[in-house]
Amino acid sequence: MILAAVDDLMFSSKIRTTAQQLGLPVTFARSLEQIVSEARSGAPTLAIFDLNSVRCQPLAAIVALKADPELARIPTVGFVSHVQTDLIEAARGTGLDEILPRSAFTAQLASILERGR
Repeated sequence: MILAAVDDLMFSSKIRTTAQQLGLPVTFARSLEQIVSEARSGAPTLAIFDLNSVRCQPLAAIVALKADPELARIPTVGFVSHVQTDLIEAARGTGLDEILPRSAFTAQLASILERGR
């Protein structure tokens, strides 16, 4: 199962559609508590974060996942506008495995989701 901490409708739709085409299950979590809960109960093989989300609190969620020895093994990918250098640096400090510009995330979406197979 792929866990997506994404509340942007456009990106949610792209992720959902691409995951369906690939036959991959995806669960969307839209709050810090829901992200951690789904990570514990759903055993995700990949976690995707929209670093621009206010509702999901992605940086706090990543810190929570990486601080838990059972959840730290979940590969994490985040996407953000390439001009938000402060946010990119903050995300690097959380232990996020990979950070991509929004355009690269969209272009590589199928191969990124395949990692969660």
